Amino acid sequence: MKPKIIKNEREHKAALARIDQLMDARPGTPQGDELELLAALVEIYEDEAFPIDEPDPVDAIRFRMEQQRLKARDLIPFLGSRSKVSEVLSGRRGLSLKMIRSLATGLGIPTDVLVRESRSAYKARTTKRKRSHRLSRARA
Repeated sequence: MKPKIIKNEREHKAALARIDQLMDARPGTPQGDELELLAALVEIYEDEAFPIDEPDPVDAIRFRMEQQRLKARDLIPFLGSRSKVSEVLSGRRGLSLKMIRSLATGLGIPTDVLVRESRSAYKARTTKRKRSHRLSRARA
């Protein structure tokens, strides 16, 4: 198989089959170079064909809580108070910069995940915008 840009599922499967054949190739050999190139091409194809969305910040916090067997009260040192913990976990409050830094440092949640707008905040914002648009049209 001559390495080329992978454009469809058939080519993807063929590239994976060839990679399986080359798995024992030594680096620096023609087979090792072919393996390296095919792996890069497969990665590019899979990134485009099967994108993975970043997790929602609240989902990431809940996942970390589950991993570390934390209760909501265990988040108070990171978020500030019991009511703030409740509001963040319910999606009624966004994360402040201080909270993001604290969660990243204390729980090891990547900051790029925490700075995203949560799905509930996005939904609330767009619902509010639609409602205000309907009201302004009704008044006109």
